[in-house]
Amino acid sequence: MTAFTRVDDALGEFTLRPLDPDADAALLHRWVTHPKSAFWLMQDADVAAVAAEYRRIADHPHHDAYLGSWRGAPAFLAERYDPARVELVGLYDPEPGDVGMHFLCAPADTPVHGFTRAVITTVMAWLFADPATRRVVVEPDVRNTAVHALNAAVGFTVVGPIRKPEKEALLSVCTRDQFRAATGAPAGEEGAPA
Repeated sequence: MTAFTRVDDALGEFTLRPLDPDADAALLHRWVTHPKSAFWLMQDADVAAVAAEYRRIADHPHHDAYLGSWRGAPAFLAERYDPARVELVGLYDPEPGDVGMHFLCAPADTPVHGFTRAVITTVMAWLFADPATRRVVVEPDVRNTAVHALNAAVGFTVVGPIRKPEKEALLSVCTRDQFRAATGAPAGEEGAPA
C-alpha cells in the first residue's frame, strides 16, 4: 500500500509504503549491515535482530518506518518519530509540529548521480505533506559529513552538537519554508499522499 508518491524531475517516481518488519527484514539486513551504512549502527545485527528492531519501531506509538522505492524497486528506508518522545528526549527544546527523521539509501553497485539528494528530498516532501509538520529535526553523527552536506542542500540549519548515548550528534532543523527555498518546491507542491 503506497503512502506517498513524488516524481523527481530527473529521476522519476519515488514512493513510500509502511515497512513490514518481518517480510522486509532480509532486505533491510543487507542494507543496514553494508559497510557504507556504518552510521546506521547495525553492522553486527543478524536478520532476526533487524526484524526485532523494526517490530519495536512498528509497535511504538511515536515512531514508524517506511520502505521507499524508486521506479518500483526497493531503494531506501525512512523513519519518522516524535523527537519530544523518542531519540531526543531531554536533549533539545521541542516545538509544536517537530518531526524527527532518519533515512538510509540502499547500497548500490553503480551509483546514480543525484539519487541520494532525490531520496532526502522525497522523504522531506513526505514529512511536509502532513500539514501538522512545522519542522523536521535530525541528529546524524557529527562525523557523517556527507549527510551534513545533503541536509544543508535541502534547507537544514545546524543547531549544534548534542551527546546521545550511542554517538556525538549534530542537531539540525529545517522548516517548511527553508525546505521550499532550498529545493524550489512551490507552496503545496511537496508531493502527494497516495
